[in-house]
Amino acid sequence: RTTAPNGRTIVGWRVSRSMKTGLVLDALEQALRARKEREGLVHHSDRGKRLAEVGINASVGTTGDSYDNALAETIIGLCKTDVIHHRGPWRSLDALEYATPEWVDWFNNRRLLEPIGNIPLAALEMAYYRQTEESAEAA
Repeated sequence: RTTAPNGRTIVGWRVSRSMKTGLVLDALEQALRARKEREGLVHHSDRGKRLAEVGINASVGTTGDSYDNALAETIIGLCKTDVIHHRGPWRSLDALEYATPEWVDWFNNRRLLEPIGNIPLAALEMAYYRQTEESAEAA
């Protein structure tokens, strides 16, 4: 999973029965295609050469430090609760793959968050970019 500068919007994801390198790279590539502006993107997986190549931060720290992937694990838990367990059992992985983007769309675009003024994450992100552009124009 890769998140946008607001730290919460999901911009890349994949569904699989197991965690393999291809799965992680596919989610990263999806995020790169979705976002021209890469500043502030965080990829929630292990470190890797591809992250360094494209200038995206990993959500983990250096080996042996205390940084963890709590945000990613929380979001994965929400998805599992809302989609996998609540809407299952699933007839196939394909069915789950179709349900996942629906959930991500709800998570990013329709879920209202009280701490940010009862607006969706996508609205917060749009306001962030609008303010950034206005600040740049004023300078």
